[in-house]
Amino acid sequence: MLVYVGTYTGGESKGIYVCRMDPATGMVALTGQVAETKSPSFLAIHPSKRFLYAVSEIDRLGDRPSGGVSAFTIHPDTGALTFLNQQASHGTHPCHLVVDATGKVVLVANYSSGSLAALPIEKDGRLAEASDVVQHEGAGANPSRQKGPHAHSITLDAANRFAFAADLGIDKVMIYRLDLTRGKLVPNDPPFAKVTPGAGPRHFAFHPSAKYAYLINELDSTMTAFAYDASKGALTEIETASTLPEGWQGTNYCADVHVHPDGQFLYGSNRGHDSIVIYRIDQTTGRLACQGHEPTRGKAPRNFAIDPTGTFLLAANQDTGNIVTFRIDPQTGLLRSTGHQLKLPKPVCIQFLPRED
Repeated sequence: MLVYVGTYTGGESKGIYVCRMDPATGMVALTGQVAETKSPSFLAIHPSKRFLYAVSEIDRLGDRPSGGVSAFTIHPDTGALTFLNQQASHGTHPCHLVVDATGKVVLVANYSSGSLAALPIEKDGRLAEASDVVQHEGAGANPSRQKGPHAHSITLDAANRFAFAADLGIDKVMIYRLDLTRGKLVPNDPPFAKVTPGAGPRHFAFHPSAKYAYLINELDSTMTAFAYDASKGALTEIETASTLPEGWQGTNYCADVHVHPDGQFLYGSNRGHDSIVIYRIDQTTGRLACQGHEPTRGKAPRNFAIDPTGTFLLAANQDTGNIVTFRIDPQTGLLRSTGHQLKLPKPVCIQFLPRED
């Protein structure tokens, strides 16, 4: 199984690292292939598995105030990446992107400018100039972190009809209808879902049943569960739960969230507590029951990923430069370190690509 790791550059890191994972042991090893690009902090793979797209989380692209989005081809035998082209993200510090299920468009979230952009994909995988740019407006309750909008992620539902942009700066999940014919993000009705003032929405994940969705909130260390109406693109809050152990004192900022492929468990990352929180999901109500917390054996687990089989969880510890492999207990959802670690400078995003061979 191939594993692509996006990083922050500027130090020892060169860009996107290509790795292989042993599906029996979970051990991850470098292949020696690296795609050199500036701060590819988030990656997305085309549904054809032929192309990979990466943000460049920067604030200037040439002479314009913008980040970038780069396209790469994936070598069918080695997994090596070959640069195709780059387009402006039409906002500063892009930090998240997604490819729609038909492979026609890349959607990107620009953190510092609080904007979104849609970039059409050509037949050869190259990116065209943006077909749409959407600017968020407003502010939040936290004066140091929420003076303006900060689009932190963009996620599509299973039907590929609606896009959900978690905005840390305005405490909303903005909701759009995806118009693939025109490459547009059309404001939905309802246009957003609100969370607790000062929560700071960050990443968003759907349950495989498409009945529920989960939002991790960076600033107040919480997880919000929503009921999802797929016909309207509407979110209704079910509950909000802490991501931290009861009584724990300290500074913590949440980061990433993933639902296990079988839909039984939900995971979120804590930076400060430096752990993965584990919840069991009630399949009837979508409510969460905390199962425990697993230390990530490093500092600042910005992102993590669950392999497509649901066997392993890989945690990327940004500040200590290590990716740690955990085995997932299929009955309890709890994590157990396999003892395998990969040293890599400033890892921040992990994407799996199963191999056919």
